Amino acid sequence: MSSSSPSSRPPSTMPPSSQSGSSLRPSHRKILVGVLGATGTVGQRFIVLLSAHPWFVIHALGASSKSAGKKYVDATAWKQTTGIPSAVKEMNIRNCEVDDVWKECGVVFSGLDASVAGDIEIAFRDANIPVFSNAKNHRRNPLVPLVVPLANPSHLQILPLQQRNLSLSRGFIVTNANCSTTGLVIPLAALERAFGPLECVMVSTMQAISGGGYPGVPSLDILDNVVPYISGEEEKLEWETLKILGAVRPKSTTTKPPLSSSPSSDTITASDASSNLPDTLEFDMHSTHPLRVSASCSRVPVIDGHTETVSVRFARRPAPSPQQVREALVAFTPEARTLGCPSAPRKAIVVHEEMDRPQPRLDRYHQDGAGVSVGRVRQCQVLDIKFVVLANNVSIGAATSSIINAELAVVKGYVGGGEVSGEGLPGDD
Repeated sequence: MSSSSPSSRPPSTMPPSSQSGSSLRPSHRKILVGVLGATGTVGQRFIVLLSAHPWFVIHALGASSKSAGKKYVDATAWKQTTGIPSAVKEMNIRNCEVDDVWKECGVVFSGLDASVAGDIEIAFRDANIPVFSNAKNHRRNPLVPLVVPLANPSHLQILPLQQRNLSLSRGFIVTNANCSTTGLVIPLAALERAFGPLECVMVSTMQAISGGGYPGVPSLDILDNVVPYISGEEEKLEWETLKILGAVRPKSTTTKPPLSSSPSSDTITASDASSNLPDTLEFDMHSTHPLRVSASCSRVPVIDGHTETVSVRFARRPAPSPQQVREALVAFTPEARTLGCPSAPRKAIVVHEEMDRPQPRLDRYHQDGAGVSVGRVRQCQVLDIKFVVLANNVSIGAATSSIINAELAVVKGYVGGGEVSGEGLPGDD
């Protein structure tokens, strides 16, 4: 069961599952994509991952007005461990304003800072461009799915309702979760699939400095220190977990069952969602089986990789044993992997038997950071089970999640348009 991850190394540019697994994508044509906030650290990570993507080809890069008009290589303070991909070096940066070039994109990824993301993402959505956002601005919108692709892909089923309410034919917004939430909900989704609903979760996070963006926490604050407070983080983690692990159901209905009782497992396509669309849907926030989440969040002197200690209590009694939990985590296969999404990891959850794993320096780049690592699964004397989870906050906690979300939307038929012949495009074999 144990997996010895590679030692610390930079991520590759190849999607984790591109070497195996069969894709159910109905077309072999590539999809033009754009990146908003392309010069920032999240935008740079999007570019690294998309530059070798088998389905997507970068068509437009957007940044602030001070960068617009410049070549990407001249406008960007590159902070990735790999070089700037040749396909984008000479690309001219555009304003983050909808124009004919942006409209040619089948998908736009947003790495914008939250201070500017809200209105810009709405403008692109209203121009009938699908937007996959890493920003927090629209996560609480009742029509916007908050999707961790390895945990709750069925929440994409609300997109036809979002489009119908806004009179849109193609445009929508999908957000991914806060980086600390992402690492938590993947093993929690696996446990709920195997053993039924959780009723209590306690989590303490040790979050890397890169989670605060560049240039990050001042060195005099973080070196030789732990900062036991990250503004807004605990409340986000507690609230987002409920939305992600909850179901999608007809609004204000107590007698009808949820359309998706297991957000991690039900395969629902755009056609299914449209043909069975009630007048109004809502995220039930895990209200069918109330879940209490208590979080404490700290910043620690680690560059990449959020480590979290987690204790859980199950609603069903008797609770599973630590060995049963380990087996369930190992067996967990997310829908993104089943459907052949090329950026999905081969193993969503790697379970370590070693007592001193996972560790950020040893495990954060396993599978290019696209999955999570779990260790120290054991009995909890207060709740039922406790364990440690590590997630790469700049990969599955950010750009990688948005990209897998887009891949799922393509396979499920929510994305249409922006396709071009794959011949001769960058990244083709």
